[in-house]
Amino acid sequence: MSIKDITVIITTFKSDDKIKQCLNSIDKQTKVILVENSDRNEFKKKIEEEFNNVNCILSGANLGYGAGNNIGLKKVLTKYALILNPDATLHQSTLTNFFEETKKIPNFAIMGPLIQDDQNENKNIEKNKPLEVKNLKGFAMFLNLPEFKDIGFFDEDFFFYFEEIDLCKRVTNKRKKIYLLPNVKVHHDGGQSHKESINKEMELSRNWHWMWSTFYFHKKHKGFIVSFFIVLPKLSSAVIKVLIYSLLFNKEKKKIYYQRMSGLINAMTGKSSWYRPNV
Repeated sequence: MSIKDITVIITTFKSDDKIKQCLNSIDKQTKVILVENSDRNEFKKKIEEEFNNVNCILSGANLGYGAGNNIGLKKVLTKYALILNPDATLHQSTLTNFFEETKKIPNFAIMGPLIQDDQNENKNIEKNKPLEVKNLKGFAMFLNLPEFKDIGFFDEDFFFYFEEIDLCKRVTNKRKKIYLLPNVKVHHDGGQSHKESINKEMELSRNWHWMWSTFYFHKKHKGFIVSFFIVLPKLSSAVIKVLIYSLLFNKEKKKIYYQRMSGLINAMTGKSSWYRPNV
């Protein structure tokens, strides 16, 4: 067995500014399944012509992060899969180090790397010693696929945010293991997985879905009443700020807090995560 037994899954949505840098960081012997959440045939053609190890699947619509990853995961034939964000890049040794850890910890469900150069986050972690954790950040998640037969993959009701936290919660509920690996490094830019030209619309989308997903996650795992009191301060704050920024004629800030308010109200009234960025 080798790194050829790993498939990398990347879900994109108009991530043209970042995706080539990401793909160039992946060993060319490793199969990559790239799920583009659109119907852009020209994008698929360019990517597959430039990268022989990449199979680009067009979802046909913006289905969200979890649903996109699920499309890729269902196509995987290897034992292991690395879920990777398009604004993340691997070190030359990243995949090898992941694979070496599978020999030491064969019964894991998910393993994740440290973020390169994040000193504040990494300072309390013992060097080279795997740390059992309850959840991981979703920019790079190494999955042992046989462990997911009785769990399933991502909950597609989430469009964006909390998908990986929910997955980790379901993994630990089944008493399966999640590890953070200090000797595996991945660089992550964070929040830069789309083209700069659509930043404003994506900011509105992020605020809506952050609030929707916050309530949905807590309701799923703690029930409606507990979730209501968790998000009530956030809802009150959003309503007040919509009123304040309306009086100040600050349209941009008003839009952001209106999105937060709308996302929460939609989640609390049982509506789906329907909002999509207008791009």
